[in-house]
Formats: sequence, C-alpha cells, structure tokens
Amino acid sequence: MSRFELIFYSIILLLLIMLAGFFACAETALMAVNRYRLRHQARLKKRYATRILQLLKRPDRLLGVILIGSTFTTILASSLATMIALHFWGDTGAFLVAILLTFIILIFAEITPKTFAAIYPDRVSRFVVYPIQFILQWLYPLVWFANAIANRSLRLLRVHVSNYSVEPLSREELRSVVYDATDKISRQYQQMLLSILDLNRLTVDDVMIPLHDVKGMNIEQSFEAIMEQLSQFPQDWIAVYRGHINQIIGILYIRDVMKLLVLRYSLNAELLQQQLKEPYFIPEGTLLHIQLNYFQQHPNKIAFVVDEYGEIQGLITLNDILEEIVGDFTSSVLLGKHIKKQIDGSYLVDGGITIREFNRISGWELPLRRPKTINGLIVEHLESLPHTGTTMLINGYPVEILIVKDNRVKQARVFQRLQEM
Repeated sequence: MSRFELIFYSIILLLLIMLAGFFACAETALMAVNRYRLRHQARLKKRYATRILQLLKRPDRLLGVILIGSTFTTILASSLATMIALHFWGDTGAFLVAILLTFIILIFAEITPKTFAAIYPDRVSRFVVYPIQFILQWLYPLVWFANAIANRSLRLLRVHVSNYSVEPLSREELRSVVYDATDKISRQYQQMLLSILDLNRLTVDDVMIPLHDVKGMNIEQSFEAIMEQLSQFPQDWIAVYRGHINQIIGILYIRDVMKLLVLRYSLNAELLQQQLKEPYFIPEGTLLHIQLNYFQQHPNKIAFVVDEYGEIQGLITLNDILEEIVGDFTSSVLLGKHIKKQIDGSYLVDGGITIREFNRISGWELPLRRPKTINGLIVEHLESLPHTGTTMLINGYPVEILIVKDNRVKQARVFQRLQEM
C-alpha cells in the first residue's frame, strides 16, 4: 500500500466516522423534537417544520434510511481500518485497531452527537432534515424493501405501522405542560389555564356559596324593614324567601325596584312580590363546565343548589364560575376581610371560606377532599364538634381553632407547613 493510498484511506475513514456521527445525531434529534412546537411552526409557514412533520408521519421510513446509512458507514469504516491494520501490523494490529475503532465510534459517532442532539433537538433537526430527506429519496427502493420486511415482522406482534399516530395530551399531561411553562407565562395566567383544565372535574359544590352565607330577604317582614334592607344591600339582586332562607320564592333585581320608583309607583310588599323572578334550582354534583354552558345559553345567571331531598345547600352564580377561572374580582377585599396574613407567615381564616379560595390566595395545599370549607375540614379531622383552643395537624399544616360559634368554627389560624424530618 503506497503512501498516497494510506492518506486517501485515512481521509475516507475519518469521513465515514463523521458520517456515522451525523446519522446518530439526526436519529436522536428527529425522534426527540417537540412535535407540538413543530406544528406551531408549520402553521407559521416554516418550511423546515413542514418537512420534519412529513418525515415523522412515517417513522419506519425515517429510521430505515438513518439506520441503513449508519450501519453502512460503520461497517465500511471497520473494514477499511482492518485493511489498513492488516497491511502494516498483521493480525495483531487488526485486533488492536478493532478495539480502538470501537472506542472512537462509541465516543465520537454515538455518545457525543446523540447527547448534543438530545440537548438541542429543535436546532439540530432543522439542519439535518434536508440531507436526510435527500438521502431518503436517493435510497428509497432499499428503504422500502427493508421496511417491507420489518413491517411484516411487526405485524406478527399485531403492530401496524400505517396506524401510527401521535397520542394527544391527556388533561393531566397538559397540566404538567402548563406547570413547566412557569418561566414562559405569568403565574396569574398559569393559574387561569389550570383552572380551565379543572372545570371538567369540579362540581358546583366546590364553588357555591354555602346556604348559611347566602344573604336573603324575608318577604314576611314589615314593608319598612324590606325597603331598608333593599337600600343597604350591596348586590344588584337579592334572594327572597318566606319565613326561612330554605324557602326561596324568587329573585328580586334592584333594577326592577328602581324602575317602579322612576314610574312613581306606590310600592308595597305585593307589588314587590310581582317583580320576583322564578328561582332556578340545580342538583348538587352538577359538573361546573355543564353549568357554565347553561348560564351561557339561558338568561338565568343565578342557581340554587339542592340535595336529593330538595333542601337548598347553597347558591352559585355565573360570577362564581368566572372567578374560579380568572381569580376573585374582589380578591383584595376577600384577603382583608376573611383571610389575614400574620407577621409570622400564618393566616387568620374565616371558617366559612372555601378551601380552594384559601389555597389560591395563600399558595398552600390544604386537602381538597369532601369538605369544601375550612370549618368542614376541621370538623372532619376532629370527628367531633370543635372547641376553642383545639389544635391539630392537617396535611402537615398546624391549625388552631380561635373562635367557635353555633358549633361552627368562626375563625382559625393556619400555620406554615412543618418541614419533614
């Protein structure tokens, strides 16, 4: 073997190792590329994204051309190195070169390019897609023949390549994607997206106003008391009941009362009762997204939640559902009135506030099981009536009962979660 031949073969050997590294890099990059990002880029008319998606539609052909190229270059490089070694050092040299070449290919044609491609799959894939597509067109008959044999073998295992498709993200997987996008979107928008994903599993029970917190008006009280209550009521509507809050007879809108005053009607209890809108009742356990859809399609924006016996459990409005998605419209008022953060990091909490509201404002993780309110959570944990001064540990959070009224926790103090030892 002349000196010129030695130099020529050495250059060819180096090029083959580099080519094997290219195929290894292309395989990892194209298999690890973010397909959802690719679809977005394809909608923006990015040519490279469209080409990559076309290749990924048939992974058998893509892997076929890459593995044919990788196998061919590796075997050819091994044969060439063995031929050079046999010429200069005989059988012993061929054995040593095989070991050396294995190490070189492993490091420089496998581990290094694949690691680089795994770290930067999007960048690498956009550069390798064009040569891979060209090689696929050039070697298509060979790739088709190899795939035909491989695909028939897969059919024995009941795997059909033609039926291959990327599985859509599940709700929990999509939640993980939103969680991982913390540095891409603000915490507020992240919380809104998570709330939207939760609509399919939340029920009206999770966001309704409990019955004992519903502010209503007794139609049986004196007319003077009715007018005084209407003048001081903060909302633009009021639930009207007869005798007891559980006997709802309708909804009175303040605007209807104002119209009567503008028309200079002589108001009385009978005339007010004629202005009542028929109450709308829904069963407890109604899914939140179903109720939202109803509110969108019907004029009723207020619903009373009833149990299996027809007893009213609470009230839910369209605003309650919207607040579940975008956050409380009166979060500052809620924080100052029902939740007060202390200097030591603990919170003074009204027992009637829902656990979801407390978790949203504090960022903590009190358990969201059957009880909906702080009072319900404490009573369930105690399995007895609450008493002032009682302390307990709930999900790692120390809780102290401060005020009890009518066998209900009126105010409690929740401390920061204890660190696990």
